[in-house]
Amino acid sequence: MRAGFGVRAVLILIGLTAAIAQVVLLRELMVVFYGNEISIGLMLASWLFWTAVGSSLAGHLAREAAAPRRIMAGIQVLLAFVLPGTIVAVRSAKTALQTVPGEMLGPGVMVLASLTVLSLFCMLSGALFTVGSRLYGVTAGAAVGAATGSVYLWEAVGSSGGGALAGLVLVRVWGSIEIAVLLSLVNLLAACGLVFRQRWSRCAAIAGLAGVSAMLVLAGGISRLEAGSQRRFWRGLPLIAARTSVYGSLAVVGTERSRSLYENGTVLFNVPDPAAAEEAVHYALLEHPAPRSLLLIGGGLNGSIAQVLRHPGLERVDYVELDPAILELGREYFPAQWAVLEADRRVHVHVADGRLYLKTTDSTFDVIIVNVPDPQTAQINRFYTVEFFEEAARKLTAGGVLSLRLTASENYISPELAEFLRSIHKSLRAVFPEVMAIPGESVHFFASSRAGVLARSADELLLRLRARRLATEYVSEYFVPFRMSPDRMSDLESQIRPDPATPINHDFAPIAYYFDVALWSSRFSSAYRSAFHAMAGVDFGALAIGLGLLLLALVAGTQFSTRSERRIRAAAAGCTTAMGFTLIGLEILLLLAFQALYGYLYQQLAILIGAFMAGMALGSAFSLRAGDRGLRALARLQLIAALAPLALCGLFAAAAQVHSPSGLPLIGHVLFPSAALLCGTLGGYEFPLASRLFFASGPKRGAGALYALDLAGSCLGAVFFSVYLVPVFGFFRTGVLIGLVSLAPALMAILSAAPAGQERVLAPEAGRRIAQP
Repeated sequence: MRAGFGVRAVLILIGLTAAIAQVVLLRELMVVFYGNEISIGLMLASWLFWTAVGSSLAGHLAREAAAPRRIMAGIQVLLAFVLPGTIVAVRSAKTALQTVPGEMLGPGVMVLASLTVLSLFCMLSGALFTVGSRLYGVTAGAAVGAATGSVYLWEAVGSSGGGALAGLVLVRVWGSIEIAVLLSLVNLLAACGLVFRQRWSRCAAIAGLAGVSAMLVLAGGISRLEAGSQRRFWRGLPLIAARTSVYGSLAVVGTERSRSLYENGTVLFNVPDPAAAEEAVHYALLEHPAPRSLLLIGGGLNGSIAQVLRHPGLERVDYVELDPAILELGREYFPAQWAVLEADRRVHVHVADGRLYLKTTDSTFDVIIVNVPDPQTAQINRFYTVEFFEEAARKLTAGGVLSLRLTASENYISPELAEFLRSIHKSLRAVFPEVMAIPGESVHFFASSRAGVLARSADELLLRLRARRLATEYVSEYFVPFRMSPDRMSDLESQIRPDPATPINHDFAPIAYYFDVALWSSRFSSAYRSAFHAMAGVDFGALAIGLGLLLLALVAGTQFSTRSERRIRAAAAGCTTAMGFTLIGLEILLLLAFQALYGYLYQQLAILIGAFMAGMALGSAFSLRAGDRGLRALARLQLIAALAPLALCGLFAAAAQVHSPSGLPLIGHVLFPSAALLCGTLGGYEFPLASRLFFASGPKRGAGALYALDLAGSCLGAVFFSVYLVPVFGFFRTGVLIGLVSLAPALMAILSAAPAGQERVLAPEAGRRIAQP
């Protein structure tokens, strides 16, 4: 039997609500915790952990529930009130945790806060899967295994639509509170549809909800809640404007005389700040004997463009900014700086990813200035890799100069900072024949495409300063000799000189991002410093061997049971947990690779996630209709999962070699979404198959037990991939470890299966059916 359309619609709504809420809440948490991959991984792990807990706990309730419709409706009503409250709690967390405005929050606080604020919503969301399985089983008269597989299918359908809807539409038009209220209304309507069977009562309930919603909108209740929670978030700082873009949350704070622009909780620039504006561009332009063309990637609205235009020989300035909302805020709230961009015909503004622009432009430049933050995220790290430096070298004129700067210290360079700077220095030297650095609160790196171009002494730099008649205040006759004094230059050179063991930073082995995050975390506790140092020192071969032996021991332990049902159940549980771990790994590899190659193009990333979830739905649909349902089929799926990450690494390496403007869109818009679809299909196909095997001898456990194991595997993967494996070992070695994890349950399934030709094939209706109450 099939479940009715209304039940399937509610199941789709479960996935849609979870996907949209995840996008909204993670974006809000990124603003509180500054949005590097470690914070995102820990927040996602918190989400998956509580969802698994909710699914598992609800199993006991749903198994004997006589009225699953009412339970489902009750949970949806609770969700409708909890979601807006969770957003308010996230914004209030920063105020509660910071002792002074602007204080950074460490990893420990981040974990505790994420676990606390996400707990209630995620447990309710996880419980919906289990109760939905019970409801589907009652409606369709299906066995537990078939019911959970079907719910997995329809939830994946909703998730694929929800992710795309959130990324492409909702975050562009509304704020987080408004999106949350819209979701709440939809869930309340679904609850009414479940509880009220008669048309007149259902229509009356819907009309009542519509009336209350209209009153809230007309009375300004939603906008007041949004404004009040924003003011609470920016406590201690005068908030002038807040705006949400597809790339993050933007805020302008300050007064008429002094203003700052924040993105995801981190300050992008302050105005006025003449020292930062001068130092960002003058050192780089003075390092070139006669610059005529300049490419400025990021950071043009802090006054840097005005400083650039003072160089008399410049004929063209190309300024690239990724987020158009930054330019819109600049036009509205930084009028003096914006007027400079509009008034001078030499300035050409491009709304694009800086690296993608550099890869596709036909222009060449005398000077390229990378004016972006430190590589605290994989997104920004892509401007500090060998591959980016090679792209920049191809677009520099003969004797052209590349400039970048990194936060350092005026007097003391810690071991963590030195290790980080050495990695960048060695990566530059792998591409350019001449590299030098100037010390200070920010270390300025300069690399030239031809030896003998860079000015290595203060006297040479000052000669160029005088020749161009630049009346500067901070890059001046007084400060330059101090900044470039021989003893300071020599001391910096000795501290950042690479050694043979210094790793090079690559797109697909982003070690500099890891060093920078380790440096960030070491500011809060020496324990973090020791932990990160120990993690980075682990030998990959020893780790792989140790993991392999541990997995073999687990496989051997499951074979001691004499009951075949227990071995089958253990194999299905192991495969599901490993597949959850593998799928989150494949998704992270796809997203990071796409980001490294094409930039943070949010529309395409939303499509990528939507394609992944659509693949899960497609795989589930195929599995529910397939005839191959034995343990050997499960083992084959795990073997494919073991090979999938290595195949992806090969795909990434091939895609990185494409530079033509016609080939890049094809790979980005077709190849990557297709790969995401296939990866999702793999996981979607396995869950219904494992579910039938797991519940074949009757539902000894709650219906949410297997789903909880799937989420537990994903939770572990979210932590290890983002915090440790990808930054330290890179894509390929991480793929090898994913393969090891997938091979172990494959071996477990093979050993638990009957001899060839005698393996039992389970019918879709295997296991006890869920009886009508």
